[in-house]
Amino acid sequence: MTGSPDVPRIVDPQVLRDVLGHFASGVTVVTARTAEGPAGFTCQSFSSLSLDPPYVMFAPAKTSTSWPRIQGTGRFCANILGEDQEPLSRGFAVSGGDKFAGVPWHRSQNGSPILDGVLAWIDCTIEVEHDAGDHIIVVGRVLELDVERDGRPLLFFRGGYGRLEQ
Repeated sequence: MTGSPDVPRIVDPQVLRDVLGHFASGVTVVTARTAEGPAGFTCQSFSSLSLDPPYVMFAPAKTSTSWPRIQGTGRFCANILGEDQEPLSRGFAVSGGDKFAGVPWHRSQNGSPILDGVLAWIDCTIEVEHDAGDHIIVVGRVLELDVERDGRPLLFFRGGYGRLEQ
């Protein structure tokens, strides 16, 4: 017998990271307009969740300095990046500083920042949050969304950026 099903096995965090790194994900920049100006961060843990009602979800780290600013607005916009936008992703992945410096953007009808040149965007209100270990699962109700341009997505795979081959 290998162990009791009631006792959780200890999983090495590095092994977990290595194994889950084999799951490719798209890359988004989550943004909001705050009283201090626009805020945003790079997020690859974004997903569609429900069609009825229209929900999406993402999971910011509890250590994020940008998430509390966005959280306080009660809304967010997920900007889906194209394969040519790796520099944009890297810029929004750093902590602190003015991530919007030199980045062109415009507002959604609800006032959220939409980064110019993204493939698509989804503007939402925060519906609910769930504690999830070292992250928070955020469920957003979709208010407005659109495709900005055709193109291939920027992917994150095995600890680095990747692109679709076709």
